[in-house]
Amino acid sequence: MSMAIARASALSLAFVAVMGFMIDAADARVGGRGSIGSRGSKTYSAPPPTTTAPAQAKPIERSITQPSAAQQVKTSAPAATASRFGSGFGGLLLGGLLGAGLFGLLSGAGLFGGLSGFASFLGLLLQVALIAGVAYLVIGYFRSRNQPALARATVGGSSSRRDMFNGVSSGSGTHAPASTLLIGSADYDAFERLLGNIQIAYSREDIDALADMTTPEMLSYFSRDLAEDKRKGVRNEVSAVKLQQGDLSEAWQEAGSDYATVAMRFSLVDAVVERETGRVVSGDAAAPQEVTEVWTFRRDHGRPAQGWQLSAIQQV
Repeated sequence: MSMAIARASALSLAFVAVMGFMIDAADARVGGRGSIGSRGSKTYSAPPPTTTAPAQAKPIERSITQPSAAQQVKTSAPAATASRFGSGFGGLLLGGLLGAGLFGLLSGAGLFGGLSGFASFLGLLLQVALIAGVAYLVIGYFRSRNQPALARATVGGSSSRRDMFNGVSSGSGTHAPASTLLIGSADYDAFERLLGNIQIAYSREDIDALADMTTPEMLSYFSRDLAEDKRKGVRNEVSAVKLQQGDLSEAWQEAGSDYATVAMRFSLVDAVVERETGRVVSGDAAAPQEVTEVWTFRRDHGRPAQGWQLSAIQQV
């Protein structure tokens, strides 16, 4: 009996280990293991949603960029103490009534001694309602003034060629406010090429090619993931990468670099196979799957010939 129990336990542990491996391997494609990289000063700020990615992108999980002092204070600051009377008009009304009662007690007229009759009570309610309404309008006004405006680029021009990025056409650029970066058709072409070339280089485990197309930080993450796959005896096979739709979330300049965050929906054939046998461990080696991610590209002013490089990937 004890031998049978031991065998059953061993089989159970093996099953759990295999399932854990399958789940991990299923996310082995480039960027599929989480939200990683840096977006400059916007690393810990959510990129604006787009038509391609209307849902908010997941926060960066791995990054060499440390939160700024202002972000740390905002994160660690205690929440404002809520009124014990509740919020909104009801809280103001109840607070006003209690204040009137306390005034009556202090003046010696009793809790509501100053309310001699139903008409006086209605009069007090009317005064409290007017005061609460004015306070609500004033607070709403100052809150609206303190909300930062989202710097969103808008794309102009009519589509004169086949392009998967929304609203981008040959010869037309992105008409953006002065605080944002001008992104044109050549930039979108570069983003689309990088999407496919990075996936293929990752599949071929071509570190040199990845180094040309990604920032040193992203290269370190990809190299670590590829080394982990080798340790497990598997490799990632990617083919038929095709951009289905994409649009710009935001673009800006800072510290001698250009940044562009782009939402992309693309299809690809992705499978994890055993190195020795070629057996498919997870994914599908024939049928394509569709993925939506938010990629951030960086272009350093000091090295213009290098062009755009992948700086971050965020899951949606």
